[in-house]
Amino acid sequence: MNYFYSNLLFVPAFTFVLAIIIKWFFIKIKNKKWDISAALWSGGMPSVHSAVVVSLTTAVALKKGISDDLFAICLAFTVIIIYDAINVRFEAWLHAEAINKIFPEWKRFKESLWHLPSEAFAWAVLGIFVAFFMYFL
Repeated sequence: MNYFYSNLLFVPAFTFVLAIIIKWFFIKIKNKKWDISAALWSGGMPSVHSAVVVSLTTAVALKKGISDDLFAICLAFTVIIIYDAINVRFEAWLHAEAINKIFPEWKRFKESLWHLPSEAFAWAVLGIFVAFFMYFL
């Protein structure tokens, strides 16, 4: 075990920075301009928080084992966060979209809140990769 695994906080922190940078590049490709603030917004590709929570859960599994209570707690929170990203925030998007159409003179509600299941899954894989990479580094 290396320096990063002596403090598990490094794994999700590194994953967060890496995912934000990747998201920033995706936004550059899509919008043809650099916009760091857009990389910090909720929703869109990639699901930064999915990558972060999965990296932490994977790191705990590697360090403590899957029979440890801490892994069970992390796994439960990971499932809740990914479910929220895909389903609950989808509903919030539908509401924001409807309110923006009904009351166009109001301050616009942010509509890009949610993730497709493929976005959450793809960046969950990034979280697993980062945790394994840092474990064997």
